[in-house]
Amino acid sequence: MPLYRDECVVLRTHKLGEADRIVTLLSRQHGKIRAVAKGVRRTASKFGSRLEPFMVVDAQFYEGRSLDIVTQAESLGSYGAQIVADYGAYTAASAMVETADRLSEADAGLQQYLLLVGALRSLSRGEHFPSATLDSYLLRAMSIAGWAPSFSDCAVTGEPGPHSAFVVQLGGVVADGAAPPGSPRLDHTTLSLLGSLLAGDWATVDSADERTRSRASGVVAAYAQWHLERSLKSLPHVDRTEHPAPVPAHDGPVHDSAAATARAVAATPAPSLPDVHEGAPTA
Repeated sequence: MPLYRDECVVLRTHKLGEADRIVTLLSRQHGKIRAVAKGVRRTASKFGSRLEPFMVVDAQFYEGRSLDIVTQAESLGSYGAQIVADYGAYTAASAMVETADRLSEADAGLQQYLLLVGALRSLSRGEHFPSATLDSYLLRAMSIAGWAPSFSDCAVTGEPGPHSAFVVQLGGVVADGAAPPGSPRLDHTTLSLLGSLLAGDWATVDSADERTRSRASGVVAAYAQWHLERSLKSLPHVDRTEHPAPVPAHDGPVHDSAAATARAVAATPAPSLPDVHEGAPTA
């Protein structure tokens, strides 16, 4: 059977038999991979702990008929321990990997992988409020997938803003002439925060008040779930408290390749948004 190797983020796992697991991963070059990790639930397993959700690994696979087989796994980013130690970070990360799993059903490119790695790294370091990191990730992931929201110009006519009517089904803010009757209205502060989340303007995001962040989170959740065409089970459980996770003394055994991957997120702009400044959840 042919072998291949790739960098991957572990999205989720399922038990298989008495000692095995089915592992779902988002890879750098091969999109989403579903593979069997044999014997990883035994205490003597050499790489069982590396194949847990939120971990970034350099893995080797045998190519199988329906499911591939994991033969090796080396840790690149041990983000799982720091994330699960903080409830807010854990719930945000769970929503992120669920979104990545949904978006990679048909196809997943390098940008989605880089964005997810950068967001998980940011959560593990407690750089920003976990819910804000999640909202930024969701907006940028939707943009990369081709559903870039507009928070300034009309999403229907292109008429320059500012506009206050926000219609999820139409792709963002719309001019009064194009807005359906009864369209919800957003204030300028909330629209500005949404644009900052998409652009990675963390100075603006971190200084926003709790009420504005709450309104923006509701808009982001509605936008993401509409375009995914189904609800995200993890979203209702996300902790929206205002206490960022503490920054640990170190990130664990993160190799240079993982650090380079995280830095590459900052150079991954959301497509079809020429006015968006560079930035990402790892800023």
